[in-house]
Amino acid sequence: MATYKKRGSKVKRSQQEAPEQDSVTAEVFTTLDTSAGRAEAWVSRNQNYILSVIGAVAVVVLGYLAYSNFVVAPLEEESNNVIAQAQAHFKEGLEDPTLQDSLFTLALEGDGVQPGFLEIIESYGSAAAAQLATYNAGMIYFQQGEYDKAIAYLEDFSTSDPVLGALALGGIADSFTELNQQDDALTYYKKAAYFSANEFTTPRFLLKGAQVALSIDASADAVNLLKTLQADYPSAPQAVNAAVLLAQAQN
Repeated sequence: MATYKKRGSKVKRSQQEAPEQDSVTAEVFTTLDTSAGRAEAWVSRNQNYILSVIGAVAVVVLGYLAYSNFVVAPLEEESNNVIAQAQAHFKEGLEDPTLQDSLFTLALEGDGVQPGFLEIIESYGSAAAAQLATYNAGMIYFQQGEYDKAIAYLEDFSTSDPVLGALALGGIADSFTELNQQDDALTYYKKAAYFSANEFTTPRFLLKGAQVALSIDASADAVNLLKTLQADYPSAPQAVNAAVLLAQAQN
């Protein structure tokens, strides 16, 4: 009668192979036990240090959350409320040249009830409203002909807003122009032009920068600025005279 082997049946290990593999397995587990024991011993020895580090991290995280919720947020809300009146005076001054001086003074110094930009900067230096107050103060000083103060405040201003950031740099450049420091003016006009690419500020400061560059015989800068104006903003009002200025720069 024919006999058949069962499928999938395993071949028994040789008597010599089995002890060797068992020995290797035992060695691996022994190594793991030894490593685990060392780790446990290290943790035991350094338990106080580990707990202190965990505690310190927890304190920092909780402190940050508490600071954000109970200090920063109320400060932002309060500063936004107190700047409203100074902003109103500033806006009215821009729209009414006849009362501009007095309105700008109220915007800077306050009206006896609500603080002006200078006090807001001093009291809320880390708040967004204080940054806006810094920008506005710089622009007011520029309008009043106090160009050194304008530069100081506008240099202290910081923002990621593409238009406002460019206008602040342009205000610094304008102030240097008024002080007849044309090299510095050119530097800041270029910064203003390339701060962000937009149809409002970029053509304006490309042209201003080119005009200053021509006035100090910085022909290469003038050519670069004018070519950028022509290529990237051909429909901007500032591009109308670009060809004439470019011809001057290249002669």
